[in-house]
Amino acid sequence: MSEVLVLVDHVDGAVKKPTYELLTIAARLGEPSAVYIGGAEKADAVAGAVSRYGAQKVYVVDDAEIKGYLVAPKAEALQQLVERTSPAAVLLPSSLEGKEVAARLAIKIESGLITDAVDVRAGDGGPVTTQSVFAGSYSVTAKVTRGTPIITVKPNSAAPEEAEGAATVEPVTVTVSDAAKGAQIVASQPRQASGRPELTEAAIVVSGGRGTGGDFQGVEGLADALGAAVGASRAAVDSGWKPHTFQVGQTGKTVSPQLYVANGISGAIQHRAGMQTSKTIVAVNKDDEAPIFELVDFGVVGDLHAVLPAATEQINARK
Repeated sequence: MSEVLVLVDHVDGAVKKPTYELLTIAARLGEPSAVYIGGAEKADAVAGAVSRYGAQKVYVVDDAEIKGYLVAPKAEALQQLVERTSPAAVLLPSSLEGKEVAARLAIKIESGLITDAVDVRAGDGGPVTTQSVFAGSYSVTAKVTRGTPIITVKPNSAAPEEAEGAATVEPVTVTVSDAAKGAQIVASQPRQASGRPELTEAAIVVSGGRGTGGDFQGVEGLADALGAAVGASRAAVDSGWKPHTFQVGQTGKTVSPQLYVANGISGAIQHRAGMQTSKTIVAVNKDDEAPIFELVDFGVVGDLHAVLPAATEQINARK
């Protein structure tokens, strides 16, 4: 059985949930192997984490020499690993960094690239992906026809499934070119923690739009009751009610949670493009002709300022 390489998404050795989702998908295609690029002292902890989700090997690339540079060194490290292992596919998270690493890797090994897949399955001649395209208007299936398939997968595209893996640690020495070190981060500032899940990775997202009138108290209360992330429409962001980092839509972030709750959002195509692949969609809007109702699984026609506190009270009571 051929290996399937999964790039570990982590913060200082703390493995993030999309990695477990990718390992679950990788098991459909071959033998999952994790690729950890980070501090070697955290390798054992990473191996312990990914072993619970079926990783048979953990390739460790010590980033002591490349830490602080942009993504080019990671692409070169993956290139050298692909050339050594000849995997059946390479899976990466569909984050901004993940997609840039994937694109650089595809050019280096002259292989096809598929980004923002919402499903990956085994097929004749290689993995077959499903993508949502043209602002969510169509779903298409595709596969790479040249080289090693490189696929980035949106968070929440698969439920992580625990499976025993050997997670054998194998250190990998790579040679990074001077050209790959042409851009270096000289300063960074960590984002202030909100206590809520990351928007693009959350299993539940509760968003507010123009209908909130700028009062997100009900939206945030429901989000906290559900353990959800908070999002916003472009109208809410343009009005200055929420920072751009909260925006869901074509010019904001694309989310694909298990549950998406849209409150006071009309459902314009710009917003739909960012959340249409959500598994279950609920909308609260006092306009019963709002376009969002064409898309939802469940709709509530009513004032969000009355509906959301009542829903939050019921959820808290049933916990």
